Amino acid sequence: MSTDAATEHWPAPRARVPVEATVSLPGSKSLANRALLLAAIADGPSVVRRALRSRDTLLMASALTSLGSHVDTGGDDWTVTPAPFTADADVDCGLAGTVMRFVPPIAGLSSGTVGFDGDPHMRSRPIGEVLTALQTLGVQVDDGGRGALPFAVRGTGSVPGGTVVIDASASSQFVSALLLAGARFERGVDVRHDGKPVPSLPHIEMTVSVLRDHGVEVDDSEANRWAVAPGPVRAVDRLIEPDLSNAAPFLALAAVSGGTVTVRDWPRRTTQPGDELRDILQRFGCEVALDDDGLTVTGPDGGRLQGVDLDLHDVGELTPAIAALCALAEGPSHLRGVAHIRGHETDRLAALATELAALGADVVERPDGLDLRPAPLHGGVWRTYADHRMAHAGTIIGAAVDGVLVEDVATTAKTFPDFARFWSGLF
Repeated sequence: MSTDAATEHWPAPRARVPVEATVSLPGSKSLANRALLLAAIADGPSVVRRALRSRDTLLMASALTSLGSHVDTGGDDWTVTPAPFTADADVDCGLAGTVMRFVPPIAGLSSGTVGFDGDPHMRSRPIGEVLTALQTLGVQVDDGGRGALPFAVRGTGSVPGGTVVIDASASSQFVSALLLAGARFERGVDVRHDGKPVPSLPHIEMTVSVLRDHGVEVDDSEANRWAVAPGPVRAVDRLIEPDLSNAAPFLALAAVSGGTVTVRDWPRRTTQPGDELRDILQRFGCEVALDDDGLTVTGPDGGRLQGVDLDLHDVGELTPAIAALCALAEGPSHLRGVAHIRGHETDRLAALATELAALGADVVERPDGLDLRPAPLHGGVWRTYADHRMAHAGTIIGAAVDGVLVEDVATTAKTFPDFARFWSGLF
């Protein structure tokens, strides 16, 4: 990929015959970044095995190293050696929401000043609730009153902690950010949500599960309340599961081509939201089987997909891939419950409505979702808005429609390095 990759148009491969493939996917970015952060504040060295090497995870490793920990990213297994956070530092968040939201709470444990900034679009992504919560918990934050990047955390070496009320209706990461650091606060942290329902609750369940694996006491027995007791974070070596959300385009390829795709090492039990693909793809008319070989999806004959009616509130990150399938279905579809994805890497609802309509789709953008009706699609440029999930959606459309050109396919490196070459090798 050239240095001018963002302006290049990649011809998405067309599936002329049913695709038969078995794939092994990189590790979960969500699990890896949680594991890396907890390892950096643990009571000894930890190893994150089969770590995903992507822009988001490397940004997290760099952030933790800048605070004072040592993260060795030299191989497939990354060793994290904690150390006191004492120096001034600058953190590049890139386009990684986990870096922008998860690192500031532990930066409060530093005795230095930690500055945060990122790619231009990140300055419009919501972070104000986390910064206000940190100030309530005793952390000094300098954001010029913007509640957005850039900002600085001025640490004093410790955080008093305590009870805080937030509105996490824009992102479950607001809750996870406070929980992940909470055990190292003097009084722990008691997070209470007040607002519309929290989206992507499985991601909070993931955070709670990972914390408990590290010996942290978490009380989540009440709805909309999560309490982390103060105490040590135990060092733990962790094997990272495959990224199940990244499986979406590959399993969708089976659906649109009428073929069969197996994703190896699919966990029997997991907190990853991507596991919901098993149920969702059956609703489109696919056959789905989970066994010792992994998860196998077989698409309907000729890729003739049924329309679906889905509330994706808890699995919003899957919306781009699912919307692409809906645009190719033979019946009408309704996707709802995902107003919060307007604050993701881009306004995903507006972007999906715009790009699908440009290729001929009959799509109506709603405040919290999309309505799609069957319509003949045609080729054209699919813009990605520097959003890896939008790129995935474009490749799915391109597998079923001639002449789709995906702009800036290299943005997929956020969670899947070399995606374009890997994808093309399946045809």
